[in-house]
Amino acid sequence: MSPSTTATMDRRTLLKLVAAAPMAAAFTWTGEEVLAASAQVRTAAVPFTPVFFTAHEYDIVQVLVDLVIPKDAHSGSATEAGVPQFMDFILNEETNRQNAMRGGLSWLELECHRRFSLDFVACAEGQRQALLDDIAWPRREAKPGMAPGVAFFNSFRDLTASGFWSSKMGIDDLQYLGNTVVPEWTGCPDEVLRKLGLL
Repeated sequence: MSPSTTATMDRRTLLKLVAAAPMAAAFTWTGEEVLAASAQVRTAAVPFTPVFFTAHEYDIVQVLVDLVIPKDAHSGSATEAGVPQFMDFILNEETNRQNAMRGGLSWLELECHRRFSLDFVACAEGQRQALLDDIAWPRREAKPGMAPGVAFFNSFRDLTASGFWSSKMGIDDLQYLGNTVVPEWTGCPDEVLRKLGLL
C-alpha cells in the first residue's frame, strides 16, 4: 500500500489487517504459543522488571509501541495491553531476534541524536513523528541511510501487533467471537450467503 492508499485508513485498522495475516509471516512461534506466552506475561507480578531490555531500552519500547498502537475510543494503548512486557518475554526466549532488536533501538537513538541532539524518549511528539515517517512506509523508497531503520520498524511493528492482538484487550478490540459454545448449528444465515453470492 502507498501512503496515499493508507491515508483513508487509521493505523489501528491497518494493524488489524497485519494481525489477521498468517502468524508465521511475521513471527516464528505458532499462534497457540503466542497466546500462551501472552497469558503468562500478563499474569506476571507488577511492577514488571524487564529481563532482556535495559531500563533505557524499555523506556524507548514503551513510547514506541504506543506510537504504533495508541489508545483510541475502542480500547487502550499497546502499553495498557502489556505489549512491552510481552516483547521482553519473547525476546528473552527468541535469542535469534535479540541483536536485531537491540541494534534497531540503538539506530533509533543515534538518529534522534543526529537530528535533534536528544534521546528518542526526550524528543517532542513532532520530532518522533518526523523520524517515524521516514521509516514507516516500507514500499516507499527510503531516504539514504534509512534502510536499517525501515527494517527495524517493520519487525517492531509486527511484534507490537502480535502482542496487542494476542492480549485480552486486543481480542476484545477485534470483537473476536471464536472459542464460544454453539449449542445448535443451523447453518450460515441466508443474508450472509446472499452477500457471498451463494443464494
